[in-house]
Amino acid sequence: MQQLILGSSSPFRAELLEKLGLTFTTASPDIDERCLDNESAEQLVQRLSEQKAQKIAETHTNALIIGSDQVALLNGEILGKPGNHENAMKQLTAASGKTVRFLTGLSLLNSKTGKVQSLVEPFEVSFKTLSNDQIAFYLQQEKPYQCAGSFKSEGFGISLFSKLNGEDPNSLIGLPLIRLISLLQAEGIDVLQPNQ
Repeated sequence: MQQLILGSSSPFRAELLEKLGLTFTTASPDIDERCLDNESAEQLVQRLSEQKAQKIAETHTNALIIGSDQVALLNGEILGKPGNHENAMKQLTAASGKTVRFLTGLSLLNSKTGKVQSLVEPFEVSFKTLSNDQIAFYLQQEKPYQCAGSFKSEGFGISLFSKLNGEDPNSLIGLPLIRLISLLQAEGIDVLQPNQ
C-alpha cells in the first residue's frame, strides 16, 4: 500500500485530512512561492500545489502526495499575510462590506506512476460592514497576522462574515475535502471502504 503524504506544514490542513480517517504523514515542501510574471491567481495556486507535491516526491518514490496552496483575492488583488496589526487593520477595513474570493489549488501526485491530478476550488466570503472598533477587537482576540486576509475562518473569524458561498467549506481553511475524496478514489482509495 502506498504511503499517503500531506505536503504541508499547516496544522489546519492536517486537522482537515484527519476527518477522513486515513493514515498519513506530513512533510513540509520548501519551494519558491512567488508569483510569475503574467500569472493569474488560478495559475499560481495550481502551479504551487503541483510543485509542493513534486518536491515531496523527490524523496518519496512510492507515495500519494497531496499538495495544496491558497490565495485570497479582493477586487482582483491577491491578499497576502498581514504580518502585523497595522496591516491586518488595513486588510479588514478594505474587506468590510465586500466579498473576498478564495482560490485553493489541490494536487494529488502518485510518485510511483508520475500521474498528477490537479484542480482549483473557488470559495467566496462576504464580509459584514465592520467598524474600526469591531476590527480592532477581532484582531486583539485572534491575532491572525500569519493568515492571508487577516482572519481565521475556523475560529472567531466567522463573526466577520455575512455569507459564505462555495461547494466545500473545508476549502476555505485550505483543503477541499470533497474534491480530494474524488482524486483519491481515482487512485483506488475509497474513504468509505478503507480496508479494500
